[in-house]
Amino acid sequence: MKDLEQALELGVSQQKRFNTTQPKVWLRNECVRVGLAETLCTYVMMVFGLGSVAQVVTGQGAFGEYLSINLGFGLGVAMGVHVGGKVSGAHMNAAVSFTMCMFGRLGWKMLPLYIFAQLLGSFLAAGTIYGVYYDAIHEYCGGNLTVTGELATAGIFATYPAPYLSLMGGFIDQVLGTALLLLCLMALSDQRNKPAAAGTEPIAVGLLVLLIGISMGRNSGYAINPTRDIAPRLFTAVAGWGMDVFRAGNGWWWVPLVAPPIGGVLGAGLYKVLVEMHHPHVSEPVDGLMEEFDEEAVPLKKQKIICANTCTIPDLLLDNMLSLSITKLTKPEP
Repeated sequence: MKDLEQALELGVSQQKRFNTTQPKVWLRNECVRVGLAETLCTYVMMVFGLGSVAQVVTGQGAFGEYLSINLGFGLGVAMGVHVGGKVSGAHMNAAVSFTMCMFGRLGWKMLPLYIFAQLLGSFLAAGTIYGVYYDAIHEYCGGNLTVTGELATAGIFATYPAPYLSLMGGFIDQVLGTALLLLCLMALSDQRNKPAAAGTEPIAVGLLVLLIGISMGRNSGYAINPTRDIAPRLFTAVAGWGMDVFRAGNGWWWVPLVAPPIGGVLGAGLYKVLVEMHHPHVSEPVDGLMEEFDEEAVPLKKQKIICANTCTIPDLLLDNMLSLSITKLTKPEP
């Protein structure tokens, strides 16, 4: 009986210890949690990305080159995924969110929340970089904030086409770049193919963005993201660059707004039609390996049933201790 009392006391103390480690205040509303996480991860990604552009432009080649911008955005995306990946999925891109809705991986009612969070994070990041590099920008351009020309600085915040690029060529460029982005993201997350190893997802996505920048950034700066482009563009419009940010490049501003969602759906659809739809069903034998897999999975299935019947870790510990104590009490002495 004494052993049983000790077991009960230990179980209660374990319950108290687990309860005291929980935070006293936290957000229970899923929409609020998702919105805050998506805003913060977009902000982090954009601060690093825009900061790398500002450093290269104002440093006039002394503090980095085009590769620095690719690395800045690629690593910025990786850090953004670390910040919000387990909460919001760290889309940081309206084309990604729209494509996820199209393929049933995100509810349509969540799309406005994601877009608003991404716009807010991008706008705040543009303001942050403008504040950090305010002196450098004005020293570089002599206080004359221009969109085009040798000392143009609007390109620090939003994308603009190369002088030779037509609107049609730019549209195709953005569709293709975003299509490759979503195609590869689908592959990286496909658990029945060759997904990124657990824990390496952020760096894999960052390397993907780096690869797109290295190979497809010459024409227009590879925006491949509507919210990444339009929010900083709006910031520059009110911060001193004026409405030229919408007139430059023959009215280029709408291309990175419209083309990426189209490209995202095309790229994800291409992967689904050519690869994902042709995976063998889990119940179908593949090279005689399914029987072996089923035998190995039996203990996991039993464990899943056990875990489903338990409420909390402290409850499981208490049940185990009670079982051991009762067994000890009822077991006959040898």
